[in-house]
Amino acid sequence: MSIAPTFEKYLAAEQIGYTVIRHEPTASSAHTAHATHIPEDCLAKGIVLRRDGGDYLLAVLPASHHLSRSEFKNEFGVNVELANEDEIDRLFWDCAHGAVPPVGQCYGLPSVVDDSINAQPEIYMEAGDHRTLLHLTRTQFAHLTAGAQHGRFSEKVPGESVVWG
Repeated sequence: MSIAPTFEKYLAAEQIGYTVIRHEPTASSAHTAHATHIPEDCLAKGIVLRRDGGDYLLAVLPASHHLSRSEFKNEFGVNVELANEDEIDRLFWDCAHGAVPPVGQCYGLPSVVDDSINAQPEIYMEAGDHRTLLHLTRTQFAHLTAGAQHGRFSEKVPGESVVWG
């Protein structure tokens, strides 16, 4: 696999230019950042959430952060739970297990974007497998997430992140 077909078609339809970066398989977004020598703050990850009403949404935040459910509730006024693996596999049916692209719109999911990722000059993201990253400019990323809600709902993971130069 490479770029998930649904995601690839969406990028083409939106006329988004990107660079593909191949890497050895990794088990987490933090490991991907380290393996590709990019700052964790620049790697956007998608987390599938289930709202109280049972519908889903995609939270997008940097690999250097984790979701704060209490901040999410304060920001958007809704309680959320992490979707389970079966739900994620069903929603992102053409992606490798756990390799969720951080663009919910192409999968019919509303997205919420943490403001901390928007501060980055360039953005990297999983493309639907555990071996492929896409590199975009901040402007391209902003275009992909233009319809998303934005706010602060994540916290920096304690400890120092490795920043590669």
